Amino acid sequence: KGESVSDTIRTVSCYADICAMRHPKEGSAFVASRKSAIPVINAGDGGHQHPTQTLTDLLTIRSLKGRLGNFTIGLCGDLKFGRTVHSLLQAMSHFNPNFTFTAPDELKMPQEYKDFLDSKGIPYHETRDLESSINNCDILYMTRVQRERFTDLMEYERVKDVYILKADMLEGTRDNLRIL
Repeated sequence: KGESVSDTIRTVSCYADICAMRHPKEGSAFVASRKSAIPVINAGDGGHQHPTQTLTDLLTIRSLKGRLGNFTIGLCGDLKFGRTVHSLLQAMSHFNPNFTFTAPDELKMPQEYKDFLDSKGIPYHETRDLESSINNCDILYMTRVQRERFTDLMEYERVKDVYILKADMLEGTRDNLRIL
């Protein structure tokens, strides 16, 4: 406590060969990487990406599906604040995906990520209807609505249970649909 990220990583560098770092302050992993004598793995900083979860997700997809490419991926839930969603979207952009974004208006995918996909010519579709959107997905990635991201508790209460996946909703979906 009371130490800067720079001071902490310099000390850790004396005792470890590598550092996997999660920090609540955005940009902290970058600062640590610049001051460290050892490799720093960014396990997420603030509201930015979540690269370690993405590596796990990629491994899971490959182990379940046998490949990473040419999938229609449904991203559902908190697409506005979801670090895991943002990281997975960017990682999968290298593997010829199609995306379906399912979220209430308050939690839609931020424009910067849609611009990213547009710049790469990657198709996506936005909807609020989970039941109809899962029929076209090979992979469904569901995220929770994060209470800590809301300043208005009433707004959170209104959207927290919008998407609940039930077994009967999977009837009529592709045989190879995997839920992550």
